[in-house]
Amino acid sequence: MILLISDLHLEEERPDISRAFLHFLERRASRAEALYILGDFFEAWIGDDAMTPFQRGIAKALRKLSDSGTKIFLMHGNRDFLIGREFCREAGCTLLADPTRVEMNGEPVLLMHGDSLCTRDEAYMRLRRWLRNPVTLWILRHLPLATRHELARKLRKESRAQTSMKASEITDVTSDEVPRVMAAHGVRTLIHGHTHRPAIHDLQVNGQPAQRIVLGDWDKQGWALQVDERGFHQAPFELD
Repeated sequence: MILLISDLHLEEERPDISRAFLHFLERRASRAEALYILGDFFEAWIGDDAMTPFQRGIAKALRKLSDSGTKIFLMHGNRDFLIGREFCREAGCTLLADPTRVEMNGEPVLLMHGDSLCTRDEAYMRLRRWLRNPVTLWILRHLPLATRHELARKLRKESRAQTSMKASEITDVTSDEVPRVMAAHGVRTLIHGHTHRPAIHDLQVNGQPAQRIVLGDWDKQGWALQVDERGFHQAPFELD
């Protein structure tokens, strides 16, 4: 069994989500062969050198799961793209590139966070290219902590304001981009998060039936996609 989750946006201000995640690790993930976390695991991340006791506690819980035999894979999201080697070392997880092609149930599957598929949001795509530039990343990691805190606060505030003003189709994936990316990677199954719109979409890729599975975000309820011999199954659960 393999489990996939995304968009938990863990932060101290939402202890209900943190408790639900720790319970999820103990009750479900401990029985899994692998756990994939596809981005926006934390609400914000300003650098491994700024890890808080809360964040270290999450890393410790992941390490316990890893030590028990469950493989853990983590992908950057748009909120936590500064997660680095130190956190992964403490958490016992492997950092994945976005996108990454893996094999599940004997077939290739493409994993993504999902934000790079939202090409109609041109302003965000410009910001994403700037933030992910290696030079920008180096500069961000070497800024004083106070400056990074303030920059993260400002970016989060602006993101929320702009998202609320954009049409829903702008903040969703671009329909033409999905089959293009899937064809380029030779897959008929794509799994991603980011949009907070959990669903399984049927589509065509090079004339063949394909599917796009969108992971749910953890807010009013939690979501997990389970992959086993029966296929792909996603279901919500109560945070309490």
